[in-house]
Amino acid sequence: MRHPAPDPVAPGQESVWDYPRPPALRASDARIVVTLGGVRVCETTASWQVLETSHPPTYYLPRSAFLPGALRPAAGQSFCEWKGRAAYLDVLGGDAVAARAAWLYPEPNDRFTALREHVALYPGAMDEVLVDGEHVVPQPGGFYGGWITSAVAGPFKGGPGSMGW
Repeated sequence: MRHPAPDPVAPGQESVWDYPRPPALRASDARIVVTLGGVRVCETTASWQVLETSHPPTYYLPRSAFLPGALRPAAGQSFCEWKGRAAYLDVLGGDAVAARAAWLYPEPNDRFTALREHVALYPGAMDEVLVDGEHVVPQPGGFYGGWITSAVAGPFKGGPGSMGW
């Protein structure tokens, strides 16, 4: 399947079509705020972004930045050819439970050791996720965990017809 033409890149944006495969890892000092059940369950200015061709960045937040009790182990696991074996977590905030809405790599592969003790989450399962005060739009589809902000231009993998990208 052919890849789509990249969207125009506005000033201050980067194209997800310039991201590499295998993915790159980049430190971020953006202020991240995650709210669930009316409770701010995570806030940090020290995260990691995984950048992969056709995907908006997936943010990995320090586990220590989550409120105590906001994360609990969930059933299941998956495997990423680049990062290794993932374990899943439920996210809890107020009276809300976002089941299997977060994941981590307890023993990431060598290129991604910085992700140890860092948690990624599906922004669409939260009440609100902010990056430097901007509301995050979830990556299309139910499988990928990318975060769309005005800093990235697509089109983004995950929507109808994008499986072969």
